[in-house]
Amino acid sequence: MAAQKNFRLLCLENPLLDIIADGDQAVLDTYKIKANDAILAEPQHLSIYDDFLNNRNAVLSAGGAAQNTARGAQYILPPDSVVFLGGIGKDKYGAILSETAAKAGLRVEYRIDEEVPTGRVAVVVTPGNRSMVTDLGAANHYDLEHLQSPAIWPLVEGAEVYYIGGYHLTVCPPAIMALAKEAAAKDKVFVLSISAPFIPLAFKDALDATLPYLDYVVGNEGEAAAFGNVHGISNIDLSNVDGSATTADLKKIAQYMANLPKENTKRKRVAIITHGSEPTLVAIQGEEEVKEYPVRAIAPESIVDTLGAGDAFAAGLVAGILDGKSLDFSIDQGQWLASLSLTQLGASYPYPKQSFSPSA
Repeated sequence: MAAQKNFRLLCLENPLLDIIADGDQAVLDTYKIKANDAILAEPQHLSIYDDFLNNRNAVLSAGGAAQNTARGAQYILPPDSVVFLGGIGKDKYGAILSETAAKAGLRVEYRIDEEVPTGRVAVVVTPGNRSMVTDLGAANHYDLEHLQSPAIWPLVEGAEVYYIGGYHLTVCPPAIMALAKEAAAKDKVFVLSISAPFIPLAFKDALDATLPYLDYVVGNEGEAAAFGNVHGISNIDLSNVDGSATTADLKKIAQYMANLPKENTKRKRVAIITHGSEPTLVAIQGEEEVKEYPVRAIAPESIVDTLGAGDAFAAGLVAGILDGKSLDFSIDQGQWLASLSLTQLGASYPYPKQSFSPSA
């Protein structure tokens, strides 16, 4: 058990093997995919994964939003700081996913499904666009039994911070609530990323059940707008959030999130809303002012890919929280890692590793 105590950050969500390859209109036509689209795989799409893996110079990444964050946090933290939980299949894709995570220095403790294949994402990169075809597979079959098993629960007990990706609210809310109650009972830090606008829209009850336990809640402007709309705080056009969500709207939503009732009263809740190149908004429970943190400037020509920038921000933030850094430091570190991620293909981080330097 003593060796397990090194794993101070525990992350839970849906692991997916990202298979990223250049494509063209012929590829899009073959698989009946639109440019710049994101779809769930149907039977006619399933051969794309072997095609990309075997016939193209694909970039492989241990993906899924929270696994991106877990890799990013481990990028910053000392070795053996982060463990990631989720469900995969007993197949070659699961083996590749495990190997890919290990190369990034991430410890994974996957639930292995004997029948359902590993979740995969084929990312077709065409000039100026990317199209994503996702087969969730075994990621959709994680269960509470795995979390509470003798091999895994000691990792839960040894961790100091829990980070949950909102996508997991669609899979196993009981596992999330088990972590939430453990965090409150043992005064551990509980962080949740909303992850997508459809989470508060379609899974409002599951999300709302976690809110009393959250020490930090993180979302982008679209996710915040959806949350605000379903809670009667805003009436933002979700089809055009950038054009209709004002800073005042987002600040109001952040304050609402921060000031909801909280189970563990030993620390104030912090609500964080990122907004692309606009300042990050931060509301703290009981405080009137919503702070604005300008993002780090990056030359447009340096941007390779925006996929995973939000996951990278969360990684830098959580790594700072885990190290006991100030909120200002942690947000700055998150913005720094997000800016690095923008220079990479896929939700990736540059190697050799870069060192964080706080903003002046």
